Amino acid sequence: MRVIGTVAELQALADRERAAGAKIALVPTMGALHAGHLSLVDVARKRADRVWVSIFVNPTQFDSADDLSRYPRTREQDLQCCRDAGVDVVFAPECDEMVGSAGQTWIEAGEPAQPLCGRSRPGHFRAVATIVVKLLLAAKPHLAVFGEKDYQQLAVIRSVVRDLGFDVEIVGAPTVREADGLALSSRNVQLHPEARRQAVALVRALDAAEGALASGEFDAARLLQRATAEIEKAPLARIDYVELRDAISLGPVAEKLVNPALLALAVYFDSPERDAGRAVRLIDNRVLDPRRAVSSR
Repeated sequence: MRVIGTVAELQALADRERAAGAKIALVPTMGALHAGHLSLVDVARKRADRVWVSIFVNPTQFDSADDLSRYPRTREQDLQCCRDAGVDVVFAPECDEMVGSAGQTWIEAGEPAQPLCGRSRPGHFRAVATIVVKLLLAAKPHLAVFGEKDYQQLAVIRSVVRDLGFDVEIVGAPTVREADGLALSSRNVQLHPEARRQAVALVRALDAAEGALASGEFDAARLLQRATAEIEKAPLARIDYVELRDAISLGPVAEKLVNPALLALAVYFDSPERDAGRAVRLIDNRVLDPRRAVSSR
Protein backbone atom coordinates (compact mmCIF):
# COMPACT_ATOMS: atom_id res chain seq x y z
CA MET A 1 0.00 0.00 0.00
CA ARG A 2 1.30 3.42 -0.95
CA VAL A 3 0.75 6.53 1.20
CA ILE A 4 0.80 9.84 -0.68
CA GLY A 5 0.71 13.31 0.82
CA THR A 6 0.70 15.76 -2.10
CA VAL A 7 -1.77 16.55 -4.85
CA ALA A 8 0.95 16.63 -7.51
CA GLU A 9 2.16 13.12 -6.68
CA LEU A 10 -1.38 11.72 -6.62
CA GLN A 11 -2.24 13.36 -9.95
CA ALA A 12 0.89 11.94 -11.54
CA LEU A 13 0.03 8.45 -10.32
CA ALA A 14 -3.54 8.84 -11.56
CA ASP A 15 -2.27 9.78 -15.02
CA ARG A 16 -0.05 6.66 -15.13
CA GLU A 17 -2.83 4.35 -13.92
CA ARG A 18 -5.31 5.75 -16.42
CA ALA A 19 -2.79 5.45 -19.25
CA ALA A 20 -2.30 1.80 -18.30
CA GLY A 21 -6.07 1.23 -18.52
CA ALA A 22 -6.74 0.84 -14.80
CA LYS A 23 -10.09 1.97 -13.37
CA ILE A 24 -9.69 4.04 -10.19
CA ALA A 25 -12.21 4.24 -7.33
CA LEU A 26 -11.86 6.87 -4.60
CA VAL A 27 -13.32 6.55 -1.09
CA PRO A 28 -13.12 9.98 0.60
CA THR A 29 -13.02 9.85 4.42
CA MET A 30 -12.07 11.97 7.42
CA GLY A 31 -10.35 9.03 9.07
CA ALA A 32 -11.34 7.31 12.33
CA LEU A 33 -12.23 4.41 10.06
CA HIS A 34 -14.82 1.83 11.04
CA ALA A 35 -16.78 -0.96 9.39
CA GLY A 36 -18.96 1.56 7.57
CA HIS A 37 -15.94 3.01 5.77
CA LEU A 38 -14.66 -0.47 4.99
CA SER A 39 -18.01 -1.32 3.40
CA LEU A 40 -17.38 1.57 1.01
CA VAL A 41 -13.98 0.06 0.21
CA ASP A 42 -15.74 -3.23 -0.57
CA VAL A 43 -18.13 -1.47 -2.95
CA ALA A 44 -15.19 0.29 -4.62
CA ARG A 45 -13.25 -2.96 -5.01
CA LYS A 46 -16.14 -4.59 -6.88
CA ARG A 47 -16.31 -1.71 -9.35
CA ALA A 48 -12.68 -0.80 -10.00
CA ASP A 49 -9.13 -2.09 -10.49
CA ARG A 50 -7.57 0.33 -8.00
CA VAL A 51 -9.05 1.46 -4.68
CA TRP A 52 -7.78 4.72 -3.22
CA VAL A 53 -8.83 6.09 0.17
CA SER A 54 -8.36 9.70 1.18
CA ILE A 55 -7.96 10.61 4.85
CA PHE A 56 -8.36 14.30 5.52
CA VAL A 57 -10.10 16.05 8.43
CA ASN A 58 -11.54 19.09 6.69
CA PRO A 59 -11.25 21.98 9.18
CA THR A 60 -13.50 24.27 7.14
CA GLN A 61 -16.63 22.13 7.60
CA PHE A 62 -16.68 22.21 11.42
CA ASP A 63 -18.98 24.55 13.33
CA SER A 64 -16.47 25.33 16.05
CA ALA A 65 -12.81 24.95 16.95
CA ASP A 66 -13.87 22.78 19.89
CA ASP A 67 -15.73 20.34 17.66
CA LEU A 68 -12.73 20.18 15.33
CA SER A 69 -10.32 19.50 18.19
CA ARG A 70 -12.52 16.69 19.56
CA TYR A 71 -12.90 14.90 16.24
CA PRO A 72 -11.07 11.53 16.56
CA ARG A 73 -7.77 11.18 14.73
CA THR A 74 -6.38 7.64 14.50
CA ARG A 75 -3.90 7.77 11.63
CA GLU A 76 -1.88 4.63 12.34
CA GLN A 77 -4.99 2.55 13.00
CA ASP A 78 -6.56 3.94 9.83
CA LEU A 79 -3.53 3.03 7.73
CA GLN A 80 -3.55 -0.49 9.14
CA CYS A 81 -7.28 -0.82 8.38
CA CYS A 82 -6.56 0.19 4.81
CA ARG A 83 -3.71 -2.31 4.50
CA ASP A 84 -5.91 -5.08 5.86
CA ALA A 85 -8.69 -4.12 3.43
CA GLY A 86 -6.38 -4.27 0.42
CA VAL A 87 -6.44 -0.55 -0.34
CA ASP A 88 -3.90 0.36 -3.01
CA VAL A 89 -3.27 4.01 -2.16
CA VAL A 90 -4.01 6.24 0.82
CA PHE A 91 -4.01 9.97 0.14
CA ALA A 92 -3.28 11.63 3.50
CA PRO A 93 -2.42 15.29 2.87
CA GLU A 94 -1.53 17.93 5.43
CA CYS A 95 -4.02 20.74 5.96
CA ASP A 96 -2.04 23.30 3.95
CA GLU A 97 -2.02 20.98 0.95
CA MET A 98 -5.83 21.00 0.75
CA VAL A 99 -6.87 24.30 2.32
CA GLY A 100 -3.87 26.58 1.93
CA SER A 101 -3.58 30.04 3.38
CA ALA A 102 -5.66 31.97 0.84
CA GLY A 103 -8.93 30.05 0.73
CA GLN A 104 -10.37 32.34 -1.94
CA THR A 105 -12.17 29.77 -4.10
CA TRP A 106 -15.28 27.96 -2.86
CA ILE A 107 -17.93 25.73 -4.40
CA GLU A 108 -21.48 26.90 -3.65
CA ALA A 109 -23.58 23.77 -3.54
CA GLY A 110 -27.03 25.10 -4.56
CA GLU A 111 -30.53 23.97 -3.62
CA PRO A 112 -29.76 20.49 -2.17
CA ALA A 113 -27.50 22.19 0.39
CA GLN A 114 -30.11 24.60 1.74
CA PRO A 115 -32.42 22.55 4.06
CA LEU A 116 -31.65 20.17 6.93
CA CYS A 117 -27.94 20.33 7.87
CA GLY A 118 -27.46 23.21 5.46
CA ARG A 119 -29.90 25.32 7.46
CA SER A 120 -28.60 24.38 10.90
CA ARG A 121 -24.93 24.45 9.88
CA PRO A 122 -24.47 27.45 7.55
CA GLY A 123 -21.50 27.08 5.24
CA HIS A 124 -21.07 23.38 5.97
CA PHE A 125 -21.81 22.09 2.49
CA ARG A 126 -19.83 24.84 0.81
CA ALA A 127 -16.84 23.54 2.77
CA VAL A 128 -17.63 19.88 2.03
CA ALA A 129 -18.22 20.46 -1.69
CA THR A 130 -15.00 22.47 -2.07
CA ILE A 131 -12.81 19.77 -0.53
CA VAL A 132 -14.57 16.97 -2.42
CA VAL A 133 -13.97 18.80 -5.70
CA LYS A 134 -10.29 19.17 -4.75
CA LEU A 135 -10.10 15.45 -3.99
CA LEU A 136 -11.67 14.57 -7.33
CA LEU A 137 -9.20 16.82 -9.14
CA ALA A 138 -6.32 15.28 -7.21
CA ALA A 139 -7.25 11.61 -7.63
CA LYS A 140 -8.90 11.76 -11.07
CA PRO A 141 -11.04 8.71 -10.22
CA HIS A 142 -13.52 7.03 -12.52
CA LEU A 143 -15.89 6.67 -9.56
CA ALA A 144 -16.14 7.85 -5.96
CA VAL A 145 -18.06 6.05 -3.20
CA PHE A 146 -19.97 7.79 -0.39
CA GLY A 147 -22.20 6.43 2.37
CA GLU A 148 -25.96 6.95 2.31
CA LYS A 149 -25.93 7.75 6.03
CA ASP A 150 -24.85 11.22 4.91
CA TYR A 151 -27.76 11.35 2.48
CA GLN A 152 -27.79 15.12 2.02
CA GLN A 153 -24.03 15.19 1.49
CA LEU A 154 -24.43 12.54 -1.22
CA ALA A 155 -27.18 14.59 -2.88
CA VAL A 156 -25.02 17.73 -2.76
CA ILE A 157 -22.01 15.98 -4.28
CA ARG A 158 -24.10 14.46 -7.05
CA SER A 159 -25.49 17.91 -7.83
CA VAL A 160 -22.04 19.53 -7.89
CA VAL A 161 -20.55 16.79 -10.07
CA ARG A 162 -23.46 17.01 -12.51
CA ASP A 163 -23.48 20.81 -12.68
CA LEU A 164 -19.71 21.14 -13.12
CA GLY A 165 -19.50 18.33 -15.67
CA PHE A 166 -17.10 16.06 -13.81
CA ASP A 167 -16.43 12.79 -15.64
CA VAL A 168 -16.86 10.67 -12.53
CA GLU A 169 -19.58 8.33 -11.27
CA ILE A 170 -20.83 9.03 -7.74
CA VAL A 171 -21.86 5.81 -6.02
CA GLY A 172 -23.98 5.65 -2.87
CA ALA A 173 -23.52 2.73 -0.47
CA PRO A 174 -26.01 1.54 2.19
CA THR A 175 -25.70 2.61 5.82
CA VAL A 176 -23.93 0.10 8.06
CA ARG A 177 -25.33 -0.26 11.58
CA GLU A 178 -24.21 -1.56 14.93
CA ALA A 179 -25.94 -4.58 16.47
CA ASP A 180 -28.59 -2.40 18.16
CA GLY A 181 -29.33 -0.48 14.97
CA LEU A 182 -27.35 2.71 15.59
CA ALA A 183 -25.74 3.92 12.37
CA LEU A 184 -21.97 3.60 12.46
CA SER A 185 -20.28 6.99 12.81
CA SER A 186 -16.85 8.20 13.82
CA ARG A 187 -18.66 10.35 16.38
CA ASN A 188 -20.20 7.40 18.23
CA VAL A 189 -17.04 6.98 20.30
CA GLN A 190 -17.57 10.50 21.68
CA LEU A 191 -20.89 9.57 23.28
CA HIS A 192 -21.18 9.25 27.04
CA PRO A 193 -22.10 5.58 27.82
CA GLU A 194 -25.62 6.55 28.86
CA ALA A 195 -26.04 8.76 25.79
CA ARG A 196 -24.83 5.87 23.66
CA ARG A 197 -27.54 3.65 25.16
CA GLN A 198 -30.20 6.27 24.43
CA ALA A 199 -28.96 6.99 20.91
CA VAL A 200 -30.89 3.99 19.56
CA ALA A 201 -33.88 6.34 19.73
CA LEU A 202 -32.83 7.42 16.24
CA VAL A 203 -33.40 4.05 14.62
CA ARG A 204 -36.56 3.55 16.70
CA ALA A 205 -37.86 6.82 15.29
CA LEU A 206 -37.20 5.65 11.75
CA ASP A 207 -38.83 2.28 12.47
CA ALA A 208 -41.88 3.96 14.00
CA ALA A 209 -42.49 6.16 10.98
CA GLU A 210 -41.89 3.34 8.53
CA GLY A 211 -44.23 1.08 10.47
CA ALA A 212 -46.94 3.73 10.48
CA LEU A 213 -46.57 4.20 6.74
CA ALA A 214 -46.84 0.44 6.18
CA SER A 215 -50.07 0.50 8.24
CA GLY A 216 -51.60 3.09 5.93
CA GLU A 217 -50.59 6.40 7.51
CA PHE A 218 -49.63 8.80 4.70
CA ASP A 219 -50.10 12.09 6.53
CA ALA A 220 -46.66 13.73 6.69
CA ALA A 221 -47.31 15.57 9.94
CA ARG A 222 -48.45 12.42 11.70
CA LEU A 223 -45.46 10.46 10.46
CA LEU A 224 -43.20 13.19 11.84
CA GLN A 225 -45.05 13.03 15.14
CA ARG A 226 -44.43 9.28 15.36
CA ALA A 227 -40.69 9.78 14.80
CA THR A 228 -40.44 12.75 17.16
CA ALA A 229 -42.23 10.91 19.96
CA GLU A 230 -39.63 8.12 19.89
CA ILE A 231 -36.74 10.55 20.12
CA GLU A 232 -38.38 12.45 22.97
CA LYS A 233 -38.39 9.25 25.02
CA ALA A 234 -34.61 9.67 25.34
CA PRO A 235 -33.97 12.18 28.18
CA LEU A 236 -30.53 13.15 26.87
CA ALA A 237 -31.74 13.86 23.32
CA ARG A 238 -32.12 17.39 21.93
CA ILE A 239 -33.67 17.52 18.46
CA ASP A 240 -31.99 19.65 15.82
CA TYR A 241 -34.45 18.58 13.14
CA VAL A 242 -36.89 15.83 12.23
CA GLU A 243 -38.06 16.42 8.67
CA LEU A 244 -39.55 14.79 5.62
CA ARG A 245 -38.05 15.85 2.30
CA ASP A 246 -38.46 14.73 -1.30
CA ALA A 247 -36.03 11.85 -1.72
CA ILE A 248 -34.60 13.23 -4.98
CA SER A 249 -34.67 17.03 -4.78
CA LEU A 250 -34.74 17.41 -0.96
CA GLY A 251 -37.56 19.87 -1.52
CA PRO A 252 -40.75 19.99 0.60
CA VAL A 253 -43.20 17.09 0.53
CA ALA A 254 -46.97 17.19 0.15
CA GLU A 255 -49.25 16.93 3.18
CA LYS A 256 -50.02 13.36 2.11
CA LEU A 257 -47.03 11.37 0.92
CA VAL A 258 -47.28 10.29 -2.71
CA ASN A 259 -43.64 9.94 -3.77
CA PRO A 260 -40.60 8.56 -1.93
CA ALA A 261 -39.63 10.86 0.93
CA LEU A 262 -36.49 11.13 3.00
CA LEU A 263 -37.09 11.04 6.74
CA ALA A 264 -34.02 12.89 8.04
CA LEU A 265 -32.99 13.18 11.69
CA ALA A 266 -30.34 15.24 13.46
CA VAL A 267 -30.18 14.99 17.24
CA TYR A 268 -27.75 16.16 19.92
CA PHE A 269 -27.09 13.71 22.75
CA ASP A 270 -25.93 15.33 25.98
CA SER A 271 -23.94 13.77 28.78
CA PRO A 272 -25.93 13.12 32.00
CA GLU A 273 -24.18 16.16 33.51
CA ARG A 274 -25.55 18.30 30.64
CA ASP A 275 -22.04 19.43 29.82
CA ALA A 276 -22.48 21.33 26.56
CA GLY A 277 -18.93 20.50 25.57
CA ARG A 278 -19.74 16.79 25.54
CA ALA A 279 -22.88 16.95 23.42
CA VAL A 280 -22.59 14.82 20.29
CA ARG A 281 -24.66 15.47 17.17
CA LEU A 282 -25.80 12.36 15.29
CA ILE A 283 -27.69 12.07 12.02
CA ASP A 284 -29.68 9.26 10.46
CA ASN A 285 -32.24 8.82 7.70
CA ARG A 286 -34.50 6.47 5.83
CA VAL A 287 -36.38 6.73 2.56
CA LEU A 288 -40.09 6.12 3.06
CA ASP A 289 -41.85 4.94 -0.09
CA PRO A 290 -45.66 5.23 0.00
CA ARG A 291 -45.92 3.38 -3.30
CA ARG A 292 -44.34 0.29 -1.76
CA ALA A 293 -46.61 0.61 1.25
CA VAL A 294 -49.70 0.68 -0.98
CA SER A 295 -48.59 -2.31 -3.07
CA SER A 296 -47.95 -4.44 0.00
CA ARG A 297 -51.41 -3.91 1.49
